[in-house]
Amino acid sequence: MELLSKSTLQQSVSHECTSCGDLPRTTVIYGKKYRWLLPVVDMAVVRKLAVAHSVSMPVAHALYQRGFEDTQAINDFLFCTYEKAVGDPAQLAGADAATDRILQAITRKEKILVFGDYDVDGITASAMLVASLIPLGANINYVIPSRQKDGYGLSVDAVCKAHKNNYTLIITVDNGITAHDAARKAFDLGMDLIITDHHLPHGQLPPAVAIINPNLPNCAYPNKDLAGVGVIFKVICLLYKKVGITTMPPKLYELLTLGTVADVVPLVGENRYWVRHGLCEITRNPSTAFTALALNVNMIKSSYNSLDIGFMIAPQINALGRMSNARDAVKFLISSDHNEVLRIGTVLKQMNEDRKKVEQEIFYEIEAAISNKTIDLDKEPIIVAAHHDWPAGVIGLVAGKLMQNYGRPVFLFHIDRDIAKGSCRSIPEFNIFNALSECQDLLVSFGGHACAAGLKVKLSAIPELKARLSALLLNVVAHENLVPKIAIDAQMQLPELTSKCWHDLEQLEPFGNQNPQPLFWLQHVTLLKSPVLLKDKHVKCFIFADGVIKPIIFFNRPDLFSFFMQVGDAPFHVAAYVVKNEWDGSVRIELQGVDVAVPLKG
Repeated sequence: MELLSKSTLQQSVSHECTSCGDLPRTTVIYGKKYRWLLPVVDMAVVRKLAVAHSVSMPVAHALYQRGFEDTQAINDFLFCTYEKAVGDPAQLAGADAATDRILQAITRKEKILVFGDYDVDGITASAMLVASLIPLGANINYVIPSRQKDGYGLSVDAVCKAHKNNYTLIITVDNGITAHDAARKAFDLGMDLIITDHHLPHGQLPPAVAIINPNLPNCAYPNKDLAGVGVIFKVICLLYKKVGITTMPPKLYELLTLGTVADVVPLVGENRYWVRHGLCEITRNPSTAFTALALNVNMIKSSYNSLDIGFMIAPQINALGRMSNARDAVKFLISSDHNEVLRIGTVLKQMNEDRKKVEQEIFYEIEAAISNKTIDLDKEPIIVAAHHDWPAGVIGLVAGKLMQNYGRPVFLFHIDRDIAKGSCRSIPEFNIFNALSECQDLLVSFGGHACAAGLKVKLSAIPELKARLSALLLNVVAHENLVPKIAIDAQMQLPELTSKCWHDLEQLEPFGNQNPQPLFWLQHVTLLKSPVLLKDKHVKCFIFADGVIKPIIFFNRPDLFSFFMQVGDAPFHVAAYVVKNEWDGSVRIELQGVDVAVPLKG
């Protein structure tokens, strides 16, 4: 069956067309929750790709939809090599000076302080640097600031404490690019500072012995999308090379994978190469810490993927920084004491459960405000909300979920006296870092990336900030287009859901930013049995088409239960992921539904 043939378009698809980033032209249909962006492609080309690469049609279609139109491009993506993907660490501006200063500090027995961050990227970067320098004889310690008490980044107070404790070299990881006051204080006290960061710089750079950030204007390193742990990994690669160490400890690949996946940097090019390598190392020889985290969520598998890391493992590491103090998370990752690792692992599990409860409470509170029009989405293009009781460590997660649910930028704030500490998540069409840059006169501080940022603002300035950001948003996106969207990668027929299809899909992993898990469109399926509502929020049912029956589950879509109870034998469309379910020694290839749509009549 041709995808989006003329008859199909006439029957089921709105004739609105749009463009989705760099994707080919798309056609739109409207599901129960999402606006579906359907690809319009030349299926003859897709068939040629499927034959040339011996892959199933749905996977060939997904590759084509993502811009891989020839054999060389597909091979480079599927089988990325070290030689093609990985850059020379010596190309990182500042890395040579930084490694020389670190080696000098080790030789002189100076006290070195690693100053990290409280998210998984900062925690793994701190753990990696400490674990890499101790075997070289470094006199090293680390600080992870409290999100609640200290806030983000190197502070003047932290520098003064380090000086009081006779540290002569501070190395920041995953922060520091905007720490001007702290850097000047270190300089005034005669301390050396090395900044390693990956956040976007703005304005004048802080004074330091070396600043390593691939996003600096003078940096020739080809991969601008390294996570903070990726930057540290490259620095260690260069440092080890200088001391004659040619083999990196396998533990570093696990840390690199955890931090890279958790920070949602693009999983293409070098990042894709290292995460694939790291997942192989984790599968082959997981650390005690990783195994403890997997056991916490009953996830002992024959192999692990990036989605396991992002949704099951990383949130547990993040939980300490969100709910308490993340220092123990570094200890958890590098400790050789089995009992200590298990003890901290138990704490992480409980903290993560506590985090889920708080996150859910905040989410429901804002959902209620939207429902009763306290937040009126018909009038307000962005979602802005603030509260004294919302923990600063959790609001970013809630903002991300709301952004996905409502298809618009979200700003949530924790109020601390007259200052509001905020987290924001944005849609691809609206670069939030650039937008905040245009509002600097209203901000105490800010930093981040195109789709996620953190900021501090005076409470009294929030209304003006909201008005300005709304105006900037409406300059690039019409209000009526601020709706939740899903981009369909390819059509799939139920008979095509085979082990061969799953094997082909595995070649596209790891999935993540800029390489999302493919989403498939199953046309004109029918319901075979009555649906089952699980835990009052998940819907499971069986669908039928072309003589094939398959189970499908829709997580967190209780609204679909009534749809399935009423649909009868009428055909409908499904948007779904293909997933592998490992349970009790058995493996099944299944469908995980996202949305349904009713074909248009006439």
